[in-house]
Order: sequence, then C-alpha cells, then structure tokens
Amino acid sequence: VQLVESGGGLVRPGGSLRLSCAASGRIAGIDVMGWYRQAPGKQRESVATITSGGYTNYADSVKGRFTISRDNAKNTLYLQMNSLKPEDTAVYYCHAHRVVFNYWGQGTQVTVSS
Repeated sequence: VQLVESGGGLVRPGGSLRLSCAASGRIAGIDVMGWYRQAPGKQRESVATITSGGYTNYADSVKGRFTISRDNAKNTLYLQMNSLKPEDTAVYYCHAHRVVFNYWGQGTQVTVSS
C-alpha cells in the first residue's frame, strides 16, 4: 500500500485547509484509515480515524473543527480542517491499517501562523 498526502501549506489562524491522501497498491482489505500529526519535539498523535464502515473518531483538540472522510471510489482520504490554530502546526501523516500491517505516507507540513 502506498499513501501520498497533499494539501498542506501555510495558513493564517482561523483559516482552512483540506488534506488529501491517495492510496494505491493492495488497498483491498484496508479497514481503518486516519490522520496523525507530529509537532517539533512532540510525539506523533492521532488526529482522526475512519473505518471502512464510516465510523469516525477525533482527538478532543480537533472535535468540531476537523472532518475526516473517505472516497472509496477514488481511493482517497480527506481531512477538512477549519478554524485552524497555531497549535495545529505539525507534519500531518496519512495512515492505513490492513490485516496486521500499518502503512504511512511521507507527511505534509501544515503551518498556522500570522
């Protein structure tokens, strides 16, 4: 499974960004996909996850501001991020779980600054 993120960038506080993650390869059987982030000097943390059945879960820090979705026809995962805050600044990684394996994208930088 290959995962390629896009959509990161620099945005002002209060702004919005949409991240995309295109999946390819042996994608049949992927049960959970998600977004994680890692800020400088901090551990990687879960931001949002979505199951193949559409069940979603969010970190408390992003509830009500971020929305995760997946387009199975396009094999693409999305993260709509609204009302961005400086503390959302991090490298965002796409993740997929299939059978007993975990797959990661290369990451995309999101910087929230005025």
